[in-house]
Amino acid sequence: MRTIRRLDVFLLKTFLPLFLMTFGICLFIFLMQFLWKYVDEMVGKGIEIHILAELFFYAALTFVPQALPLAILFASLMTFGNLGEQLELLAMKASGISLMRIMRPLTVFLIFVAISAFFFQNNVIPVSQVKMYTFLYSVKQKSPELDIPESIFTEINRKNIYVRKKDKKKSLLKEVMIYDYSEGFNNVSVMVADSGRLKTSVDKKFLILTLYSGESFGNLKGNNRKAKNAQDAVPYRRETFDTMEMLIEFDGNFSMRDESLFQGRYVGKNIASLQHSIDSMTVRIDSIKEVESKALYTQSYRKTLAPQPQTKTDGETEEDSPAVKKNAINFDSLYRAQEPVMKASFLSYSKRSIDNLLMNYGMKSETLRIEEKEIRWHHTEMHRKFTLSFACLIFFFIGAPLGAIIRKGGLGAPAVISVLLFVVYYIIDNIGYKMARDGVWLPWEGMWLSSAVLLPLGIFLTHKAVNDSVLLNAETYIDAIKRFIGKRELRKIEKKEIIMEHPDYAALTVRLRQLRDSCREYLARHKRWLHYLRFWKQGGADYEAEGIAHEIESVVQILENSDRNQVLNKTMDFPVIKNFHLANFTIRPKAGIALAIFFPAGGLIYLIAVYRRKLLRQDIKTTIRICDEMVEIINDK
Repeated sequence: MRTIRRLDVFLLKTFLPLFLMTFGICLFIFLMQFLWKYVDEMVGKGIEIHILAELFFYAALTFVPQALPLAILFASLMTFGNLGEQLELLAMKASGISLMRIMRPLTVFLIFVAISAFFFQNNVIPVSQVKMYTFLYSVKQKSPELDIPESIFTEINRKNIYVRKKDKKKSLLKEVMIYDYSEGFNNVSVMVADSGRLKTSVDKKFLILTLYSGESFGNLKGNNRKAKNAQDAVPYRRETFDTMEMLIEFDGNFSMRDESLFQGRYVGKNIASLQHSIDSMTVRIDSIKEVESKALYTQSYRKTLAPQPQTKTDGETEEDSPAVKKNAINFDSLYRAQEPVMKASFLSYSKRSIDNLLMNYGMKSETLRIEEKEIRWHHTEMHRKFTLSFACLIFFFIGAPLGAIIRKGGLGAPAVISVLLFVVYYIIDNIGYKMARDGVWLPWEGMWLSSAVLLPLGIFLTHKAVNDSVLLNAETYIDAIKRFIGKRELRKIEKKEIIMEHPDYAALTVRLRQLRDSCREYLARHKRWLHYLRFWKQGGADYEAEGIAHEIESVVQILENSDRNQVLNKTMDFPVIKNFHLANFTIRPKAGIALAIFFPAGGLIYLIAVYRRKLLRQDIKTTIRICDEMVEIINDK
């Protein structure tokens, strides 16, 4: 028991530093992504450092649920990869401790992390999101720092300012021209100056423009209204000045907007508030639909022209009685009885009524569509609070078994695998979110799509890791590819120092000749191309090749006891035949015929079998040659 407790403490001490490190890295990456996305809104506005720091603090809190699953995946991969690479995991298993028992302390710890992440999502994230979006909106609304370019008119508070050249060393504007139309286009005033300087007031609410050696022109206010016609002269004024100062309204301070703008949105609500809003909006939408459907039915000609059925004393109607059907109004007959002018009038009136109805109900349907979209957003936000917490456990049961299988530690391979898996998760999660947001899928289907895809992967990897599978061992796949393309496994035989039983070369010669004859008969009976239906009727099995392979292994087992180097060297040339079944599986004859006829995959399997038959014939030809050479070596003493 004491050893187990030490093991639990050791695993937690190994995992926690890696988890904190990877969490910091992942959070930093998400913050950099946030910065790149909104950098255009922040640059050039003179925002103070403490405001940006507060914005990034709330953004960091908002990105915690997204960085947490990636950090768990990364840390679990590194932890178990390091344990496997340093053979510590092998030592634990050799002591009789299973992989699930090794993962138990980290599983318990991450369950608490997932529960804490859920409460963090429910209580902290709504506040941080409201703060973050309020800061972003306030930053977007802030006026930029003034920077008047050269040779371009710049509008500031209904004043167009033109500067031909700027002397940055002396902070001087040269050849300044100002068109002031704040009093209207009929009272435009123009100022021209040789130079000027521009600065901001202390409270950053005004721009102070100082002009040197200039003139101003402008119509006298109100005099242009007294002119009787366009030919009358309009008096104007002209001023010459050496120095003039102008105050231009320009609010350069940062003002925080009201948080109530985002508190009513789904991003600023916890589960209780989301559920309350969903219930309220659902009741309102259902009421609107019921009222509008009754109004639409009342306005239809079917309702207004059809006679109302009489009600019996017991509550039953007489809608289907002959008297009601007899008194029913026939709209078509009434229309045909009218004059052509009246018919055209009726049609025109009907078309206008239908267009008005379409416009009216089109606007109402758009309102309902917006309301239903808001409900879907509330649903997706409510499910997200659960899915991100559940993703923490899923990524642990993906990362830990994967690290135990690949046995690679450090930052290289775990970082690549973690990023690839998280990109797949992010793509699937975004697809599900957009499907749920647009109403293509139900909200719970879209939001739980990523969990439904990755959970089987985690179960599969955990099962393979518990059973010490070579699922991700590159040599396994390389050997399979070599066997498929025809590169066979080479035999390795070493001379034995002590031989208990020497081979009987006379009897062995007879067996080698029999094996050679069997191989020749096989080549004579089995050509390269197979009969399609016969192949499937046999179920892909080749029992003659299986018998030849067993005979080769039996002969090789005897020859391994030889003390002659030539015999041992030649024995290593015998091919290793393992593909007895040409299709890599066997099935019953009836099922094989059905697969050959009704399923297109039968043709592909048949072509693979033909290729395997070619490789098998090459091995058998090699066996014939080796048998002849071995007989010559044995007889040549």
